[in-house]
This record gives sequence, structure tokens and C-alpha cells, in this order.
Amino acid sequence: MARTKEFDRDTVLHKGMLLFWEQGYEKTSMKELVTHMGIHKGSLYDTFSDKNSLYIEALKRYSEKLEQSYKIRLAGLSAREAIQMLFERAIHPGEESPVGCFIVNTAVELANHDSEARDCVLQFWDFTEQLIHDLIIEGQQSGELSKTLDAEQHAQYFNNALIGLRVMVKTIADRDKLRQIIAMNMSILDC
Repeated sequence: MARTKEFDRDTVLHKGMLLFWEQGYEKTSMKELVTHMGIHKGSLYDTFSDKNSLYIEALKRYSEKLEQSYKIRLAGLSAREAIQMLFERAIHPGEESPVGCFIVNTAVELANHDSEARDCVLQFWDFTEQLIHDLIIEGQQSGELSKTLDAEQHAQYFNNALIGLRVMVKTIADRDKLRQIIAMNMSILDC
């Protein structure tokens, strides 16, 4: 008779995601995962197959939740306010979140040798770039932003600036400096 799981899959996946986010893939051991997630080693393997599969699933979960969060938070904002919010969110991710961005951490640590991790990273960055592109177009259509802005090039620029800001957040505690960087980036919309 098969034994039923005595844990909530979403809860333990979230715990695993937070540990990977904080420590990275290589530094996180199976022993730490089992302890942090509060499940038995056999249950971890039965549920997620292996460490890499757990990591990829956690990364996909993070991406999906961040995409949903963006859509909810951006609703009702003007284009400029929405782009500003994307930057602000990078320096204030949430109270229970580790510093920085799990996607950026993955890009730096795994993208060169794990094609599935790289694909997840690129998919999220494509999503963000398209979101910014669409916001610029909306801003141009509403008259908030100049029609002379090249939506594609500016979306690429802002996506790159956002990724850079997510890296800086890991080492710079001076939030005023980070806000100045945001303000400089936002001034590009005035050109």
C-alpha cells in the first residue's frame, strides 16, 4: 500500500526555493534542503526526483509568481508609474524574501552549464522586456510618453538596467544611492 504524503507540496517547494535563492544551487546540500523543507530525504526524491529538478521547479515557481505580481501591481498605473514600480520592486522585493533576485542568481551561477536554467532565465527576461515594451507603447498611445522613443530599444535598455539593479541590490545597502540610479534611468523617458 502506497504511503500518502504528509506535507503540502507547495509549502515545501517554497521553502526549498527560499533556501536556493539565499544560498545558490552549489552551496545548498541535500541535507540542508531536507532539514529546511522539513521532509524526509526519500520524500524529497519521490516528490521532486533530484536536486536539479527541485531547483528548476522552484525557479519556474518564482518566475510565475513574479510575473503574476507584476501584472497585479501594474494594473491601473500609468506607463511611467509602472516602469518606476518595476525598479522600486527590485530594491524592495518583500519582507520574507532574500536579498536580490533568484533569476539573476541563477543566470550568474548556472546559465553557462545548465540549459534548462538558462532557458528559464531567458524566458523571464523576455517576459520583462515585452512588458516594458508594451508599457512604453501604452504610454505613447496615451500621450504620456514621446512617440519618438523607440519602444524596442528602450525596453531592452530598461530590462538591462533592471537586471543590473537587481545585482547591485545584493551588495549596496544604501537605498538612497539605489533610488538615484532609478531616477537616472527613469530620466531616459524624458528624452
